[in-house]
Amino acid sequence: MKKLTHLPRWTLLLTSLAAVTPAAAQTTAPAASAAPAQFIAPKIDWSRELKVMSGVTIADNGDLIYLGSDSRIRRTDAQGKEKWTYAAGDIGRANPVVTPQGSVLAASYDDHLYLLDPNGKLQWKLKLDGDIYASPALRLDGSFIVGTAGGSVYALSADGKVLWQYKVGAPVFSSPAVAADGTIYFGAQNNRMHALTPDGTLKWAYAAGSLVFSSPAIGREGGIYFGSSDRKIHALNPDGTLKWTVPTGLFVNASPIVTSTDLVVVGSYDGKVYAVNTTGENEWVYTAGAPIAGAAAELSDGTILIPDLSGTVHAIGKAGQRLWTIQTGKKIDTAIAVSDAGTVYFTTEGGALNALQKQRPLAVGPWTTFHALPSGWGRALSANDLQARTAARRAAATAAIAALKPAPGSTPAPTPTPVRPPTATTPPAGTAPGGTGPVVTTPATPVRPPVTTPTTPATPTRTPEEAARLAGAGARAVGRTVYLPLAETAQALDMAVKVLSPRQATVTVLGSPVLVSTVTLDGRAYLPLSGLARLPGVTVKTDPAAGTVNVTRLARTRSFPVNFGKAVSLEVLRTTY
Repeated sequence: MKKLTHLPRWTLLLTSLAAVTPAAAQTTAPAASAAPAQFIAPKIDWSRELKVMSGVTIADNGDLIYLGSDSRIRRTDAQGKEKWTYAAGDIGRANPVVTPQGSVLAASYDDHLYLLDPNGKLQWKLKLDGDIYASPALRLDGSFIVGTAGGSVYALSADGKVLWQYKVGAPVFSSPAVAADGTIYFGAQNNRMHALTPDGTLKWAYAAGSLVFSSPAIGREGGIYFGSSDRKIHALNPDGTLKWTVPTGLFVNASPIVTSTDLVVVGSYDGKVYAVNTTGENEWVYTAGAPIAGAAAELSDGTILIPDLSGTVHAIGKAGQRLWTIQTGKKIDTAIAVSDAGTVYFTTEGGALNALQKQRPLAVGPWTTFHALPSGWGRALSANDLQARTAARRAAATAAIAALKPAPGSTPAPTPTPVRPPTATTPPAGTAPGGTGPVVTTPATPVRPPVTTPTTPATPTRTPEEAARLAGAGARAVGRTVYLPLAETAQALDMAVKVLSPRQATVTVLGSPVLVSTVTLDGRAYLPLSGLARLPGVTVKTDPAAGTVNVTRLARTRSFPVNFGKAVSLEVLRTTY
C-alpha cells in the first residue's frame, strides 16, 4: 500500500462531462442527438462488469489485458472470461504492453512496473520515482521506455534493469512514442514535447502554449502529432521544427491517430473530431456534441470509431459523415480497442467492458489506434510490421458483413464541406530550431480520471472564515503528514469538491478540476497539507508562533488556526511540503 506521504497524483485531472467549466460548456457543440444517425447501429454483443480501469490491450491471440479498479492486473480471453489475475500495489490507468513473446508489462500508481509471463507469473517488478500514468513503449530490441509523474523518463532492459534515466523536471502523463530511428517523443507538464536520442540525451524540446497530456502519434513520413491544452493540434518535423498547428475550440488532451490515408484524427473538449491532412488543412470536422478524451480507431473500411464523455460511441465515414452512434449514458474516457479478429471493445464508467463482434479489424497504417497496435507497442511500425498486420487482419477485413440499414426517419447525410482553416501557423522569424517559443501559462485542464463514486453530501452554509476555523480545529497528524478536513478546507478556499473514492477527490482550481489524494479518518475525507500546497495557484505558509496555517488563493489569504501542540509538532509540519 502506498504511504500516505506519497502524493504524486495531485496533478491528474478529471475529464468527466460534469468537469467542463461553464465557459467551456458555452462553446461545446450541440448534442449528438440533434443530428440523427444515418444507419442502425450494431448491437452490443455482450457487456460484462469486469472492473476495467485502464485502457484495454489486446494480445495477438485475442486475449484482453487491463488493470482493474481492485488493483489487479487481469488477463481474459476474447469473451472476457478470466484467465489469471495478479495483485499490484495500487490502481493504474496505463495500457499494459504485450510483448511478441506474450509477456505483459503493466504500470501502477504504486510507482512500480510489473512484468508477467504469459501465464501471469511475476518475472520482475521495479520501483521508479513516481506514479506511472503514461503507457510504456516497447523498443525493437525488447527494452522499454517509461515516463513517470515523478518527472523522469526511463529506459529499462527486458530483464528490468535501468539503462538510463532522463529527468524532465515535470510530471509526464503523455505516453512515449518511439520513431523508426529510435528517437523517443513524449509531452510533459512543462508545456513541451521532447525528443530524446535512443541513449537518453535530449535532442530538442518544442514549447506548446500550455500543458501536453496528449500522447504523440508518428506519421508515415516521421512527423510527430499531438494536442495541447493551448487548444491546438500540433505537427512537428523530426528535427523539432513546426510543420503546422490547427486551432480547436477547447483543449486537446486525447491522443491522435494517423489513418491509412495519412489523416491526423483527434477529438477535442469542444465536442468535435478533427481530421487534418499532412499540410495542416481540416479535411473534415465532425460534431460529436460532447467532450472527447479517448483516442479513435480506424477500421479497415475507413470508418473512424471514437467515444465521448457522454458515453456515446460514434462511427464516422470517410467524408466525415455520421454513420451510426451507440449511446450508453455512461462516460467513456479510454480509447476504442479493436482486435485483429474484428471485435470492437470499449469500457464505460464503472468498469463494464462492452464488445461489438464481427466488425472490421483495424486499418493497416502508420498509427491507426492508440500506441499504434492493439498490443500497445508505441513505436513506429516497420514494413515487416505492416505486412504482418495485413496478414493477421486479412480474414476479418475481407469477411462478409451485413450492410448497414438506414435508421428510421433518417435521410442520406450530405457530404460535409471540407473546412479549411487559416494558413497553418509557422514559427516566427528568429525562432530557434525546435520551434521553441514563449510558453503561455494557462490553467491546468482535465485528463482521464479514475472511476467515480457518489459526490460528497452538501456542506452546511457558512462563511469562508468560519470554514477555515473549523478546518484548523479539525487538523490531524498521521505519522509525519498533516491533514485538514477536506470539506471545510475547500469551502474556506471557495473550491467545489467531488469525492471519487476513499483515497481521491477532485477540487476545482482556477476553473478546472484537479485530482488530489485524500485519506479517510473516522469516516471523513482529509486532504494532506502537502497536497494543498501543490495545487495550482495555491501557496501555504505556516506560522507556529501565531498558531496558524495561512493559505493564499486568488490573492485572498485564509488563516486556519491550528493547535500545534495538540495536532502536530513544528518538526512534522516542516516535513509535510
